[in-house]
Amino acid sequence: MVLSLTYRRPAHISRESVNTEKSTTAESLSSGSSCPYGIPDALSFDRIISGGTCPPVTTREFMDFLVYIEHDAENLQFYLWYRDYVKRWSELPQREQALAPEWTSEQAQHARNEAMTEKKLNGDAAQILKGTDFEPKVKKTGDAPNPFSTPPRTPSHEGRDSMAPSTVGWTEDGSTLGNGMGNHQKKSANAFEEVGAHQPFTIQPFREEVSRIIAIYVADGGVRKLNLSAKERTALLKALSTTTHPSAFKDVVATVEGSLRHQAHPNFIRWTICNGNPPRQRFAQGLGVGGIIGGIVYGIVITLSGAHRGWRALAFLGFFIGIATLFAGWKGMCVVLHGMHHRHLRPWELFASDDSSSNDYDLKKGSFDTLGSANSYEDEPWVAKYDKRNVIRKIFDREVWIQEPALRQIQDTIFLQALITGFLVGAVLTAIFLAVPKGNIF
Repeated sequence: MVLSLTYRRPAHISRESVNTEKSTTAESLSSGSSCPYGIPDALSFDRIISGGTCPPVTTREFMDFLVYIEHDAENLQFYLWYRDYVKRWSELPQREQALAPEWTSEQAQHARNEAMTEKKLNGDAAQILKGTDFEPKVKKTGDAPNPFSTPPRTPSHEGRDSMAPSTVGWTEDGSTLGNGMGNHQKKSANAFEEVGAHQPFTIQPFREEVSRIIAIYVADGGVRKLNLSAKERTALLKALSTTTHPSAFKDVVATVEGSLRHQAHPNFIRWTICNGNPPRQRFAQGLGVGGIIGGIVYGIVITLSGAHRGWRALAFLGFFIGIATLFAGWKGMCVVLHGMHHRHLRPWELFASDDSSSNDYDLKKGSFDTLGSANSYEDEPWVAKYDKRNVIRKIFDREVWIQEPALRQIQDTIFLQALITGFLVGAVLTAIFLAVPKGNIF
């Protein structure tokens, strides 16, 4: 089973070309959602996320694609956090789970309706008061103290008060511990206030973690803010003001997972089919065009000469090789690399430590840190290093064997399509030259 959609050229990945198990939750979408895109089950979204695939179609490469190519990694980062959150929640004692009741569908619908009503009323009021002295202004709450976040004190062994571990602050991006009330707490408190939600109960399990998640993925100015509608955002915050139960994220997770399954995942598979970097693809396409031009020039010269008609058939070789190479290059593949089932290393892979294992690489990447900073890579060392490489060196960059059998099978199919296309079109063009009478010019 192969991809049925027309392949689209991937976004470029350097500055020269930049611009890279089924779900365990009840909220998971159907695993058959990949079928309409012609993606084989071996490369399904669930298999990739659960670790059932080989390079270059693993979760690590999927994350790299979203960071460096799609610039939309926050969806996968949030989704992976939620899966882990559900697992950790299920391992809590019942007495702790009871502190945060399940968020029901009726409550969720009520919150959505309430959000729509509030938005309409606020819009009507703003329209009526526009241009008057009573026009509502944006309330600046960024510096307002949050009375509900006063850090409690616990007796220390030295007889002095010390801050409880659960209230030790984190930096704005949630990646570094600091002293006092964390900026993430201020952000989450402001977010609750903006939607008119009550400040949450701090005794609920994972409340501190949820607060950081809100600051990073939901609150305005979050370094990994999700692309949520105002209704979804309001409904989520009102749910989280009541409970930290995983069901509070149900609607948002459905939106995020839908985007991953129906947009990011198919795009990732198309991009992964390319076995060469953009310079190699352009080089392959140039060779294809050169082969076609060579066949045409040879055919014209032999036709205009007095040579035997049979010599014209040799033009077929130029047409066949040129068209097949051009077709494969248009699909993002280099036939030479495919012959060895190799692919070029991506720029961010080229400069990774040669002695680091795959697991070490995963652990070192900030993109896999749920509470990490923004998904920006412009300052990563590989960007400047890759820019300094000349075009010839990029065309012949380091190669690595493609380990995933299903991906090799898709590439085999595209290669076969290229050969068939080259043969048929080459045969037609050769027949045209064979049918033209001799020129006898020289």
